[in-house]
Amino acid sequence: MSASPPTGDELVRVLATLANPHRLRIVAALAQERAYVSGLARQLGISRALLQVHLRKLAAAGLVTANLELSEDGKAMNYYEVEPFVLTLTPQAITAAVETLTVPDSTEQPGATR
Repeated sequence: MSASPPTGDELVRVLATLANPHRLRIVAALAQERAYVSGLARQLGISRALLQVHLRKLAAAGLVTANLELSEDGKAMNYYEVEPFVLTLTPQAITAAVETLTVPDSTEQPGATR
């Protein structure tokens, strides 16, 4: 995430991404040290498949990055690390973000009357 205040869409994406206990635990673990998928899955006590789903969502929100590295035995391993970010939520920050929020056309929303 950039150092500038997030746009409304960015704020929604980041908050939605972080609104999951597994993803919060992943960010907390990666804030301590970078890790590869299998080791991180063992550390957190979740399956690698579930971890991969959450890592993809965190990466899409710009909260983590991956680097492919070769181990000593020649295996390719994806190491993940948290991207530094600061998110300050105040009524003023939310008001500013709302100014840039993309609101879908009401005719596209479920239940909308035409």
